[in-house]
Amino acid sequence: MTRPGDGPFTERTPRVVAARALTRRPGRVKAGRFLAEGAQAVREALRWAVAGRGTVHELFAVSLPDDLIALAAEAGVRVSAVTERAAAGLSETVTPQGVVAVCDLVDVPLADALAGTPRLVAVLAGVADPGNAGTVIRVADAAGADAVILAGHTVDPHNGKCVRASTGSLFHLPIARATVPETLAACRSAGLRLVAADGHATADLDADPTLADPTGWVFGSEAHGLPDDVVTALDGALRVPIYGGAESLNLATAAAVCLYATAWRQRDAERGRF
Repeated sequence: MTRPGDGPFTERTPRVVAARALTRRPGRVKAGRFLAEGAQAVREALRWAVAGRGTVHELFAVSLPDDLIALAAEAGVRVSAVTERAAAGLSETVTPQGVVAVCDLVDVPLADALAGTPRLVAVLAGVADPGNAGTVIRVADAAGADAVILAGHTVDPHNGKCVRASTGSLFHLPIARATVPETLAACRSAGLRLVAADGHATADLDADPTLADPTGWVFGSEAHGLPDDVVTALDGALRVPIYGGAESLNLATAAAVCLYATAWRQRDAERGRF
């Protein structure tokens, strides 16, 4: 923490002021840094730094649990005590969690995200809601996806709400940003079959025999779905079957079903069950 005898930083302390600028996209772009708020996000950020996959520059905290103090020390990250008012200024939530990490941006070049032989990739095309984007990143991480690509006019993955919704998964798997044409071309070059998650598709997810193939699932916005020109540029489109009376599924739930369906089929194929 700050040195003995020093008071905690206030909202006027220059380093806090500089960090507060990272709550807005222009500030993040200019600095090449973003904020990860909350104990879980900070914990994963520090593990990311310890593993040598990125850099955490500083922690601002009202107080810290022992495990975060130890992780910060292992990562060589400076910890600065702040007042509750300063912490609130760094937060984008109604109830600030009192701990924020200043991190380098996590996104990598598209070629790096798709390096090797990816088997499962999530593509978000035109998804504007940061909560949905962050939740899909979390789902992709849980399903064992190799990467998440944010294509076209999709929300900044470093947006505070997106970071919180990912609950640390943002630090676990490659995140890339590119145009839609670049993304589709790169996924095909990596050997992925591109499939739209489309509620208006004629084929049901549970009837598709190709889900064990290397797959890039393409998800559109919850309100508008994928544009017709994007759907026609893909290799197929599948819908999640609705067995009850619900009109539809939200984006994150549909993404969970689709990604896990492929993950399960791929694992069954590896075990020789198909």
